[in-house]
Amino acid sequence: MALLSCYFTPLEAMRALQLTDGFGLDHLQVVDLPDPEPGPGEVLVRMRAASLNYRDLLMVRGDYSRSAATLPITPLSDGCGVVEKVGARVTRVRPGERVSTLFFQNWIAGRATPASQASALGQPIPGCARELAVFSENGVSRPAEQLTDQQVATLPCAGLTAWRALFVDARLAPGDTVVLQGTGGVSIFGLQFAKAAGYRTLITSSSDEKLARAKALGADHVHNYRSDPDWAKAVRAATGGAGADFVMEVGGAKTLQESLKSVRIGGHIAVIGVLSGGVEVLQLGWMIATSAKVQGVSVGSREMFEAMNRAIALHGISPVVDKVFAWTDARAAFEAMQAGDHFGKIVLDFTT
Repeated sequence: MALLSCYFTPLEAMRALQLTDGFGLDHLQVVDLPDPEPGPGEVLVRMRAASLNYRDLLMVRGDYSRSAATLPITPLSDGCGVVEKVGARVTRVRPGERVSTLFFQNWIAGRATPASQASALGQPIPGCARELAVFSENGVSRPAEQLTDQQVATLPCAGLTAWRALFVDARLAPGDTVVLQGTGGVSIFGLQFAKAAGYRTLITSSSDEKLARAKALGADHVHNYRSDPDWAKAVRAATGGAGADFVMEVGGAKTLQESLKSVRIGGHIAVIGVLSGGVEVLQLGWMIATSAKVQGVSVGSREMFEAMNRAIALHGISPVVDKVFAWTDARAAFEAMQAGDHFGKIVLDFTT
């Protein structure tokens, strides 16, 4: 279906991806749902693209806050679409405008609160994996104009997480050394943002091919942790023994200790992911010895998102979309994520 010619043509039935009768990829189904209508303060968006995050894979498998999950679940937090209709008293956007979803629908600015953290798309709020979706007008934002729909769909979680970790939570200066673990969405955004800010970058991966791609994107140093697991020594060597100013920690249980060994005294470790597990015995001596700040990161606010988009427009940053699947072929997309063979982001397209 070519959406360019039918933004305002209603469908006979709106389709969505849902988990209805259990968790696991076998239970992810395309279902027919009634067309939604926007209420006061809400907007109806026809989705054009959505991207996958590791959180989405955990959710589909039933490994993400399963005790609090209530079926059915419509997954995915990150999407791009066109406003088709607005409800009463909507002033932020108009029909026909392209918008990005926001991960937290109710975190506009300032500090996070329990209420703002409970407004995440995908769970507990139905997510972007549907042809038509209603969002709060405060839960969408106009993206940088030069980006494609697929690129816009990569921003709400991975892009904003990297942005917040580097520029909101950490205090860095040009020339500082930033370590980025792996070549998934957050780390590749971190590489692109860090280079734009004038930071020195070191990226790790188990794949020489992916490290070569990272080099082409501007990485100053690369390290294959499969051939040499002791990557903290490589970081120390690259920094004259001082250690990194900042580490983007996405691995979790099997990498946090190495991050503590690699960070400088008073450095910053942004804890973002649990790719290798969420539980590990932590040697607190390393934290005390380095006086490192270890801070968890949970995406960010609309204010942060809009600042990030201004920087993307100014620096001409192009998000890396590695693999694209039709949205109805979501299982194959999740299997690609599960295999870990992507570089940057995996995107679902609603226009094919």
